[in-house]
Amino acid sequence: MGLLWSMRPVPGSRIGLRLRKKEVHTPMVVHISVYSGHMSQGFREQVALASVVTERWYMAPGVRRVDITEGGVTGTLFLPPGPGPFPALLDLWGGGGGLVEYRSALLSSHGFVSLALEYMTPRTSGGSTSHVGNEYFEAAFTILKQHPQVCGDRIAILGLSFGTSVALGMAVYSTVIQPRCLVCVSGSHVQPVKGSLSDVFGEIKKNVRNTRYDEENRVIWRDLLLPIPTDPTKKVDVGQLKCPVLMIVGEDDQNWPATESAEDMKQMMEKAGNSHLLTTLSYPGAGHLIELPYSPHIRASNFIVAGTKQKLVVLWGGETAPHGHAQEDSWKKILSFLEEHLY
Repeated sequence: MGLLWSMRPVPGSRIGLRLRKKEVHTPMVVHISVYSGHMSQGFREQVALASVVTERWYMAPGVRRVDITEGGVTGTLFLPPGPGPFPALLDLWGGGGGLVEYRSALLSSHGFVSLALEYMTPRTSGGSTSHVGNEYFEAAFTILKQHPQVCGDRIAILGLSFGTSVALGMAVYSTVIQPRCLVCVSGSHVQPVKGSLSDVFGEIKKNVRNTRYDEENRVIWRDLLLPIPTDPTKKVDVGQLKCPVLMIVGEDDQNWPATESAEDMKQMMEKAGNSHLLTTLSYPGAGHLIELPYSPHIRASNFIVAGTKQKLVVLWGGETAPHGHAQEDSWKKILSFLEEHLY
């Protein structure tokens, strides 16, 4: 699989490209060719010694994709084959916004109903650029809970980056959202207590002076939440968590202080007596975008800031081989964790 996770854009490509699957009902088609000697460019002018085409599917046979637009909620629901009922997940991506479906499609292929939720976009906030309120996530969770093919008491939340902030805040403070377990990838608990998304972003903007840039002028945001506050009103009281949590951390994360946040969460939960609920997977050499297994490592890519629409190149971090290992290892452990606590 190294041929896949080590892929990179061909020389001369536009800066900041990120390979992502948008249409999950069709496979990602990968052409693999072998040439004489070692080449880094000029492939089209050469004759390949051998070639093969492979298809990578995100939706297993029988998985159904359903557009969700009810109750003001926008997303895509993926249902495994069979009558169910099945355990379910609310799938939350990060601050880039938009509707990202490939993780939910693959989760459904492993036997879970999964709702890929769109948020932080004008379409989900009444046409404005303001962020959605907590009621939006509660409405999405309720849609899952009431679905006839879902086990209403077996629902998890999976969050990446800013999605982790939402997952932790909702799990602790919402009276509607009561997840069976949480999976938190490359995220943090640092946010105003019981705050909305707007409150969280307002707090981050106060530290915008801490933005750094590398030698290629790529944005490093990991300091925006540092140092981890000691003020209890500025972070989720994870000592109140009542469900198991799997924290996944890349130790070379240049976008979010995931390592420091995980350590502070551990200390808070030890003090509260619920640290037995926390499992942390920490990967040396891995960056922020810990995605599905065998996906190409993206060290930096284009990013459009929600609200301002400013376009930047953001440094996510990580080195190719250890990051590829982190994606493969963490995915297996995510599935085992979900099977343990949802099945």
